[in-house]
Amino acid sequence: MGTTDSTSTGNRSTGRAAAGRDRDDEGRARNARPRDGLGRPLPYGEEGVPRQPEGVVRRPEESVAEAQRLLDEGKPFHAHEVFEDAWKSGPEEEQALWRGLAQMAVGLTHAARGNVTGGARLLRRGAGAAEEWAAGGELRPHGIDLPSVIAWARELAADVERGEGSVDAGARAPRLRGVA
Repeated sequence: MGTTDSTSTGNRSTGRAAAGRDRDDEGRARNARPRDGLGRPLPYGEEGVPRQPEGVVRRPEESVAEAQRLLDEGKPFHAHEVFEDAWKSGPEEEQALWRGLAQMAVGLTHAARGNVTGGARLLRRGAGAAEEWAAGGELRPHGIDLPSVIAWARELAADVERGEGSVDAGARAPRLRGVA
């Protein structure tokens, strides 16, 4: 007749509360299920890839390098988290740039998951946002080759819509700083 908490139910490592709802340290709902490289939730107890920590403040060049590493590893969902951190912590005049890059990373994520419509739409939306931001005159912010990244996103969106097979996120990752 006692109460049960996450410790006594053996769910401590999953972050699940006794009522079955995942919570973070502040008590907010947060899904603690492990995730695969494309950010898809896996069943509790399965081995997932380490999550990208949220809310990390980095220098812009560090954000670009970390996002590129994750993109190269086929983890665009995780790269999007890095771009989102830059968008939320950076100067207001760069928010549209980082948001556009995050949208392109999510577009690649959806394309790799087989979501043709969502993938193409987000790739184009992110390309449009980055292009609009670049209209201010800066084409290589923080070493990012924006014209190449924008062209990559539009080309991938067209390929996805043509149904050219499944998208390998690592193989189709953009080169943020241009040719390697």
